[in-house]
Amino acid sequence: MSGRDTVYVWVGRDTGGQPDAAGGLLRRAGALLLGRAETELVLTHDRDGRPTVRVDEVEVAVSVSRTAGLVAVAARRAGAVGVDVERIRALPALALARRWFPPAELAWLADRPEAARVVDFLRLWTAKESVGKALGLGLRGGGLRRPMPPPGLPVRPVPGAETLRVGHPPLGGDLVLAVAAQASAQVDVAVVQWPGHEATAERSASVERTSLPVVVRGNWSSRCSTRGRL
Repeated sequence: MSGRDTVYVWVGRDTGGQPDAAGGLLRRAGALLLGRAETELVLTHDRDGRPTVRVDEVEVAVSVSRTAGLVAVAARRAGAVGVDVERIRALPALALARRWFPPAELAWLADRPEAARVVDFLRLWTAKESVGKALGLGLRGGGLRRPMPPPGLPVRPVPGAETLRVGHPPLGGDLVLAVAAQASAQVDVAVVQWPGHEATAERSASVERTSLPVVVRGNWSSRCSTRGRL
């Protein structure tokens, strides 16, 4: 593990059954970052309601995201973290952006090439979701209306928030991954895929779980190792 302030993201397949894939990844992440046995760790929450892995008085901030057949867990020693992952698939990007994004982001997305629009929408969406998790406020409470840096540019702080950074480490395949951290200085990002649990492995038949809303009659409805610098 690096001695720098680093967000580690562990990626594994999610079968939707027992044992819980996210719980296993959280314990592995905590054990590696804290140097303790998995059996010693306690999965709990900090005073702001954000999930943590703790042993004695030492804790690691963690975040979890799921999409079809995949689970991603982010962990960081130095402060709050958020993660979100989505599979690239057909969706009405402009209609969703018109409902949920600020006017400037909608205009930016509308000017993007049609072939890139879905991916760009998902990059903005996952950035907002990961920021909301890092703040402990959730998507609607912390990230949905907050402007994000335009995808495709160098990773940088969230506009108007000196202690928030967000970026999209490459994951490959049909996946978009976003990581956010409460930090005023540069943060490293390391993505780890354990053998046999690669994100590019064939997806399972489990039900898709995602934060992405689909507009249905005006209501919310839920359907269904690389390194970077943050």
